[in-house]
Amino acid sequence: MTKNKHKKTLPGSDAVLPDPLPQWLEALPAVRETLMANLVMIGEIPAPTFDERERIEFLVQRFSECGLQNTSIDEIGNGVGILPGQESNRNILVVAHADTVFPRSVDHSLTVGHDAVVGPGVADNSLGMAMLASLPTILERLDIRLQCHLVLMGAVRGLGRGNLEGLNFFLDNNTLPLEAGLCVEGAQLGRLSYISAGMLRGEIRCRVPEEFDWIQRGATNALLTLNEVINRILAIPLPRRPRTSIVLGSIEGGKGYNVIPTEGLLRFEVRSESEEQVHDIHERLEEIAAEVAALTDSEVELQTVARRHPGGLTMRHPLVRTSRRIIETLDMEPRITPSISELSSLIEHGIPGVTIGLTEAEHLHTPEERIALQPLYNGMAQFLALLAAIDGGICHDAE
Repeated sequence: MTKNKHKKTLPGSDAVLPDPLPQWLEALPAVRETLMANLVMIGEIPAPTFDERERIEFLVQRFSECGLQNTSIDEIGNGVGILPGQESNRNILVVAHADTVFPRSVDHSLTVGHDAVVGPGVADNSLGMAMLASLPTILERLDIRLQCHLVLMGAVRGLGRGNLEGLNFFLDNNTLPLEAGLCVEGAQLGRLSYISAGMLRGEIRCRVPEEFDWIQRGATNALLTLNEVINRILAIPLPRRPRTSIVLGSIEGGKGYNVIPTEGLLRFEVRSESEEQVHDIHERLEEIAAEVAALTDSEVELQTVARRHPGGLTMRHPLVRTSRRIIETLDMEPRITPSISELSSLIEHGIPGVTIGLTEAEHLHTPEERIALQPLYNGMAQFLALLAAIDGGICHDAE
């Protein structure tokens, strides 16, 4: 049971950690079978953004089998269940996004080996979902009884055009007081995100008339227009401080060798530590679209599909300090990085939270996505220790 007598204060910190942490680490291999079973079942259910229903239904079924209360699928499709604690007025939100970047047409079979699991979406974020499904069993097996209620949630519409609609919907309509939020991702081990970066995600679509004079054939087409857009984007000066980047993520266009492309699409993402930088680059992109449209007599349209604002906790916040101490205690390498995922929604709603990763992963967002199993025990121990510390009142004390 996570009571004060089971906690210790680390030197140089007011953060408290549970004494049973080494014992939990030793006991975790015994729950591997449960986690692997849920991982395979969840991972082999396709869940592209806006089409996560089947995966959410499985998660909620697991919640019901574990005896969670108020298990339900809300109007937008999130799966939610409440694991009761011993205090009626304290709640911790534990959330993992249910969607992946892979369409249903991709083979979602997972290959489970002695030291790794391989398959599309296994790290991002089938493992995070499997941890949610397994958490009630893990807590029971390790005899961890929390004071807080745990609100366990599989969030839909998290990626790409989903724009965190699932979690935002839940938080906009939630009536439970949430003491903190813990976002669970499959990768990477040692990850600690406690701030959100400014972000603009968008698309630039170029269209040209289908009728061309043969003399002009090849001189004007959607891909050449898009190329002009890209050249001008690459010429935008980016500061080193605040750190700012423009990622050109994908290009689509064309139907064959001898067919003039009349439409092209560029997907991009702007990230910066500065809201002002994101705003300035957005304005420049709008200017580029207008300039290229006038230059080429084409239609060039800029559309924003997602936006994030910088914010989050400071390094001195007890939740951040505790998270860092847990990583150090487990001899893991900390990976401090801003987030643009579910943590951003917590920040927007004024809820203290962090994002952590459960294990080491490689080949992310490819069909050969791979997670390592041995480091997973450290990631699970980190997760449980942080959960116990929040349960012990570190976020409540910060108020």
